[in-house]
Amino acid sequence: MKILMVSSEVGPFAKVGGLADVVFALCTALHRKGHDVRVLIPMYFGIDKSAFKQSKGPLGVPMGAGEMWCEVYIGRLTENGVPLYALDRRDLYEREGIYGADGSSAWPDNALRYGFLCAAAFQLCRRLNWIPDIFHVHDWPTAPLAWLLKNSERYEGFEKSSSVLTIHNVEHQGIFPSDTLAIFSPRQIRTVTGNKNGLQNVLFMNSLNFLVMGLISADEITTVSPSYAKEILSTKLSAGLDVVLRNRKKRITGILNGVDYHLWNPADDGALEPDNYDRNKLSGKIRLKERLQREAALDCIPDIPVFGMVSRLTSQKGVELLTEISGAAMEPFREGRAQLIVVGVGETIYENAFRAIGEIFKNTCSVRIAFDERFSRLIEGGSDFFLMPSRYEPCGLNQMYSMRYGTLPVVRRTGGLADTVIDIGESPRRGNGFVFDEYSSEGLASVINRAIAFYHDKRSIHGAIRRGMRRRFDWKSSARLYLKVYRRAKMIRRAQARRILNSA
Repeated sequence: MKILMVSSEVGPFAKVGGLADVVFALCTALHRKGHDVRVLIPMYFGIDKSAFKQSKGPLGVPMGAGEMWCEVYIGRLTENGVPLYALDRRDLYEREGIYGADGSSAWPDNALRYGFLCAAAFQLCRRLNWIPDIFHVHDWPTAPLAWLLKNSERYEGFEKSSSVLTIHNVEHQGIFPSDTLAIFSPRQIRTVTGNKNGLQNVLFMNSLNFLVMGLISADEITTVSPSYAKEILSTKLSAGLDVVLRNRKKRITGILNGVDYHLWNPADDGALEPDNYDRNKLSGKIRLKERLQREAALDCIPDIPVFGMVSRLTSQKGVELLTEISGAAMEPFREGRAQLIVVGVGETIYENAFRAIGEIFKNTCSVRIAFDERFSRLIEGGSDFFLMPSRYEPCGLNQMYSMRYGTLPVVRRTGGLADTVIDIGESPRRGNGFVFDEYSSEGLASVINRAIAFYHDKRSIHGAIRRGMRRRFDWKSSARLYLKVYRRAKMIRRAQARRILNSA
């Protein structure tokens, strides 16, 4: 099967969050299964062009009333592996930051930046003389591609192509003024504006919503966990899109993200050397805890549990439950019954709040406001527990990483966290972590205190650690489920083509 993955991120070239890891891993898994999968991203500032070859001649892309041009660079996602195409247009992509200057802002021309990426995908395929069976798009930045395919490009050489849209986070929608539709060429929007309903067909709440454009147009829709696929149909967790999503309910499938265990393995993780370990020999993990405490400038006390947290510092991740300095959740750390180590970047209000925690509780709390891959892996390996108190979590990957590294996750029962973590109190023989329900400082405090008590039961905690390290959430099974979705999308397209032929 021929699959073009169009994304705003892919690791290791452009990464803000889990989207980059998912696109990389899914493409790799599909490639290993023998499928012709390729990736298209923007050539952002900071990507090393020396790893690419420049394509001959610029690529022209119909946009607005004219045409915009870009250079195309060709590389590989992995050595001798998945082809990677990057669009180079300096006025759109040559700047610090992917979506904005920092985690709290957005570039004012994001509609044009990603609308151009969507439109350019079709022109690139024409140049390559390579028409994909599936356009797989991700979140709001590339969701309009599904709309373009359905409303114009399908009649311009892509008759057999289908689209699949993956929602990684429904709260991120790409909302722009209604007149933003004019960034697309008249040919691309004529099917919509030429009917009696005019622009109302693509406007949502009087705005142009990129994610909605994809939701109403994609042949199939996926989310990144089965629980999240159900949650987004509710008013509470749909971010205002419950009606749109319920209308597409039959086309929505939840597929849990996987982990690339070649990249996440404590036995050969370079960041942990020389203290690597596996589930049959955990002595290296004991040494890593001491090393982590030293690097975090905390007292090296072996009998005190360490809670690690690697996270974007946003309200989604539940960090507000910890930044209440006098709140119940911070009590174990205030009292010195546990240590807390946090690394991450995000919204300024939470960055400042965690800085204050690190200053006030120097003996028990260590905070590093940074994106630090090596230190993050040290936290995964050296901590006793991994905190993920998310308000909502479409999938989550760190709880899976932490299990692999023998660090028990402490999570809220939502989305992918609910699908992957089994509470030890509810199922002592199968449990691999701790789960709480009530989104409050008291709810989080209760589960932290349960974890602390469990820590001192050495026989039980060693069994839980080994159970977690045995669990596998591999991409082989996830890729198989995506292929089923691709085949359904192709069947839908063939049925639509037959209906059109019969009505002609």
